[in-house]
Amino acid sequence: MKRTLAIAAAVGLSVAGLTAAGAPTEATTSGVNGSIVFAADMGLGFQLYAMEPNGLDFRQLTDVYGDANAADWSPDGSQIVFQHDFEAEGVDHGQIMMMNADGSNIRHITTAGVKRQPAFTPDGGHLVYECDCDPQGVFIMRTDGTDRRRLSTNPFTDEGDGDPNVSPDGGTVTFVRHKVDGELQALFAVNIDGSHMRKLVPYVREVAIKHDWAPNGKHIAITTAADYPDGRSPNVATVRPDGSHLRFLTHYRGGATGAFVGSYSPNGRWIVFRVENQQRERYGLYKMHADGTNKTLIRSLPFAPRSSDWGSNLN
Repeated sequence: MKRTLAIAAAVGLSVAGLTAAGAPTEATTSGVNGSIVFAADMGLGFQLYAMEPNGLDFRQLTDVYGDANAADWSPDGSQIVFQHDFEAEGVDHGQIMMMNADGSNIRHITTAGVKRQPAFTPDGGHLVYECDCDPQGVFIMRTDGTDRRRLSTNPFTDEGDGDPNVSPDGGTVTFVRHKVDGELQALFAVNIDGSHMRKLVPYVREVAIKHDWAPNGKHIAITTAADYPDGRSPNVATVRPDGSHLRFLTHYRGGATGAFVGSYSPNGRWIVFRVENQQRERYGLYKMHADGTNKTLIRSLPFAPRSSDWGSNLN
């Protein structure tokens, strides 16, 4: 409880602030768009937090040992799956955990090896994830951790395939392949059965790990220039599922400020994203229409809200 109050104070969420936290953003569709979950480090390791799309009802969901990161909502909005990183006996571990939407009933889905960046399939019955196996790659399993099988194998030494996401029709898995971490990162796709591997966005775009499919399956939202290469700013863009028609939705330049995609809203009308100025330590969680118009500040924050994901409303 003390930790939650300290976080609320740091974010400026007093009781009065919760009822008057700036101008409310446009209302979302009832029963469709729900809360936004993200990871943040308040000085005690990464934990998961949530807020409403109007910036209200900021709340902490996890308080695990180590770090909680890379959260993904279940299709019905009832569950959140996430990555749990921790150290035990001098060894780093990465496991997949699941919890109820309110942060209750946290439980491990995996218990061995290093597994990260999980995401639900559209039917909610399986999870895709990154496995730091030998060789490294993307896998799929049931939500109870059984029936695991490999979908990809990264061919580059000491590099990985990360952040797998499944298309709305359930037929395609996209992921970010690292050739040189922090320099050459590409968006790839593979069929859900592991066949027809293909590159969608080239390595020179240095695609950020976090990306997301539009609910109608017509576009994929990505971030380019993820690590500010040569002083270039990261920006949010969309591509079609075949990798064509790259279109930028944000247009930051010069390397001082960058934008990083989170996810589409469940109704497909919005994209949530982070804008950051690391030198000034200024961060904001924003939303914009799926075509890049109507950029709206959800809330300014004293920390970087990472891997934001917009869930469905349970009502």
